[in-house]
Amino acid sequence: MIAMASDSQTDANRADDHRDDESAVAACVFCRVVSGADPAHVVFSDDVAVAFLDRVPLFHGHTLIVPRAHVDTLSDLPASLVGPFFLRVQRLADVVEEALDAKGTFVAMNNRVSQSVPHLHTHVVPRRPKDGLRGFFWPRTRYDTDEQAAGVAQRLAAAWAASGQRDGLPGLNPSGE
Repeated sequence: MIAMASDSQTDANRADDHRDDESAVAACVFCRVVSGADPAHVVFSDDVAVAFLDRVPLFHGHTLIVPRAHVDTLSDLPASLVGPFFLRVQRLADVVEEALDAKGTFVAMNNRVSQSVPHLHTHVVPRRPKDGLRGFFWPRTRYDTDEQAAGVAQRLAAAWAASGQRDGLPGLNPSGE
């Protein structure tokens, strides 16, 4: 959670202050992915968010998108980042559907209860009719190999880049350059 800040501090400053807390970053698996300290199959990365494949996906292509700044829950996300973050979530949902020939997506976020990593993250899961996903009890799967996961991440990254300037977001490569 972001440390309490004075009323004079802006939302962005509060997020930046917390991001600089090395102990919080070191303890957070998603912060380590964002910083590049831990490996992940990155779909895209920019100054607002990083998206990468879930290591234990519901279905292949199940992607997590996290704000670059460490915040625990949606309530902790600075108001100035809500719109930019969710524009990326929206675009990722389109990209997952298009790149993986899915018929739709399931987009979800937990806050505290059932939140396995205390860093805000949104799940974007490709969906197909009769895919077996029912209610909130979902079977998890694994990628057969790291290469298979890398291939799925590359397909999604290519679709992200190809989607161009939609919604005013750049078509970044996975490294964010």
